[in-house]
Amino acid sequence: MNDTPSAAPFAATTPPGITLPLGMFVYTLLYGGMTVLAGVLAFKQVQLWPTSLAVESGIFPFLLLVVISSTLSQLYGREAAKRIVWWGFLPLGLSALLMQLVLALPASSEMLAFRPEDLAAFERVHQSTWRVWMAGPASYITSLLLNIWIFDRLRGSGEGESTIGLMLRGAIASALSQAVDSVIFITLAFYGEFDITDLMIGQVLAKVVLSLVLVPFLITGGVKAARWLDRRQDA
Repeated sequence: MNDTPSAAPFAATTPPGITLPLGMFVYTLLYGGMTVLAGVLAFKQVQLWPTSLAVESGIFPFLLLVVISSTLSQLYGREAAKRIVWWGFLPLGLSALLMQLVLALPASSEMLAFRPEDLAAFERVHQSTWRVWMAGPASYITSLLLNIWIFDRLRGSGEGESTIGLMLRGAIASALSQAVDSVIFITLAFYGEFDITDLMIGQVLAKVVLSLVLVPFLITGGVKAARWLDRRQDA
């Protein structure tokens, strides 16, 4: 009988020969998941009560992409963060291909017979136009690389930076890059199909406000969490 205790889930261990910091590993996993989720949630537009302005729901995971990329840039350098952004195209592209495969495959006879409304809703939502598929990656790569660039440029020497300084850099970089993201995505995806004024204004305002109010705290929390994970790896 083996009395050796089994490793706990999510134990802070690294396989032999692997030198990737644990914080970077965990955030890379989260980053890949958020790239896919942002594309799925973007199909629903939510109203910004009490106004008539609207925002597409993909902004919530997308803001987490901003937080993760800024955290990686702060701890592991600008080039490491840029690589994560470029590699984000892998789960994004694979999910798009798998979605097209699933849409092309015939539905089961049981679903056709007993759940035709669910099937129709699934296909109607996910059979997006080529404009949406073009708008997502275009806004993704432009805004996130811009966020990393601004965040890094505002850093200066980085010596003795306070928490307030980190929060201010995160807020400014996120607000500017997310405003650019909104203009690119809404214009490429929806211009000419309906009046995009309320959606554009709502999207920009929501992303800028969230960037100024919420993102700075998420970045500082993300940096602390990554450092804690790295310390557990080294222990």
